[in-house]
Amino acid sequence: MALTSGLGGQLSIDLGALARNWRALDKVSAGALTAAVVKADAYGTGITTASKALHAAGARFFFVATPDEGIAVRAAVPDAHIFVLNGLYPGAANLYIRQNLMPVLASMPMLEEWLAKCVERNEAYPSAFHFDTGINRLGFRLNEASVVRERIQALGYAPQMVMSHLACADQPNHEKNRTQLALFGSVMNQFPGIPASLSNSAGLMTGRDYHFQMVRPGIALYGGRAVNGRKNPMAPVVTLHVPILQVTEARTGETVGYGGTYSLSRNSRLAIISHGYADGFFRSLSASNARPGGKVAIRNKICPVIGRISMDQSVVDITELGSDIPSPGEGAEVLGDMIGIDDQADAAGTIGYEVLTSLKGRYSRNYIGDGNLPQE
Repeated sequence: MALTSGLGGQLSIDLGALARNWRALDKVSAGALTAAVVKADAYGTGITTASKALHAAGARFFFVATPDEGIAVRAAVPDAHIFVLNGLYPGAANLYIRQNLMPVLASMPMLEEWLAKCVERNEAYPSAFHFDTGINRLGFRLNEASVVRERIQALGYAPQMVMSHLACADQPNHEKNRTQLALFGSVMNQFPGIPASLSNSAGLMTGRDYHFQMVRPGIALYGGRAVNGRKNPMAPVVTLHVPILQVTEARTGETVGYGGTYSLSRNSRLAIISHGYADGFFRSLSASNARPGGKVAIRNKICPVIGRISMDQSVVDITELGSDIPSPGEGAEVLGDMIGIDDQADAAGTIGYEVLTSLKGRYSRNYIGDGNLPQE
C-alpha cells in the first residue's frame, strides 16, 4: 500500500513509453493483430491506467490471468476484447458472461462447462482454446485436438481463436521453438479457418513464422528484455527512486547488516536507503565478501549494495563519491536511466518479469503522460 505522505519513494510509469512500445511491436507484427498482456497489475504498472494508455495507443485485445483482472480491464476499457489466460474457473461461467470475458479453455472439463452454459442460454459465448505443445502447463493435450473438434462440431460451436505458448522463445535458436511451431501447425489443421496465436514478446521478435493472426506481447511492452543475448530495443517504462535516510561512517573490519556477512576492507562512507525486501528489493540482491549484490545510482554514480538487505532498509557503499556527499532525503535510483529492470534482475539471479511484478512497495506512484500520442 502506497504511503499517503509520499515519503516512501517514488515509482514513475511513463505511459508515453508504454504506448510507443506497443506501437513499435505492432509494426513488427505487421499483418497480425497486436494484443496487450496486462496480467499481474499490468506487470506492476497499474492495470487500470496501463490498459487505458494501451487502448489509447491502439490496442483492442487484452489478455489477463484471472477474471478479477478482466473485470478491472472491462471497467477501464468498456469496448476491450478480453481473454482470461487461466481459463474458466469452475462454477464461474455466469461471471464471465456478465463481464463479457472470454475464457481460454484448456481442458475437457472447462470445455464441457462452457458448452453447457452456451446450450442452456442458446448463445455461442466466445472463448479461445489453448493446446499444450510442449510447456506442460495449462492446455489441452495434443491427442485431444480431434476430440475437441468433434465435440464442438456436434454443437456447431467455433472458438474465437486457437492458441499455444512457447517455452523457449527467449532463446530464438532453441530447437524447441521449431518443434512447437510444427506441433501447433498440426493442431491448426484440426481447426481450419480459426484464427491462431502462438507468440509472446519473444516469439514476436523471433520471426513472422510465429505470428499467425495475433501476437500477445507482455514484458516488452513494459520495457523488459524479452530475448536473451540481444540488445533490448524497448523503451524503459518504469523508474524508481527511494530516499536516503542517513549517511554514516564505518571503519575497516566492521561488518554491515544481519549475519555479519560483509566485512569492510577500508574505512567507508555508507548510505542507508529506505528500501528493503518488503518493497520488492530482493534479499538475493544482498552482498557478502564472497559475492556482489545489487546496485543503486546516487548522484549519477553507480554504488554497490553491501551486506544483507533487510525488510525496510538497505546499505549502499558511497565511498567512491568522495566529497560529493548526498544528504538525507535525496533520492537513490533503484530503477531508471542508469539501472534497468534487467540489470537488477541479473544481479538477483532472476528475470525482469519478477522485478516488475514485485513493485508493490511503500512508495507513491506517478504517471507521466497518458499514452494518447498521435498515431504514426
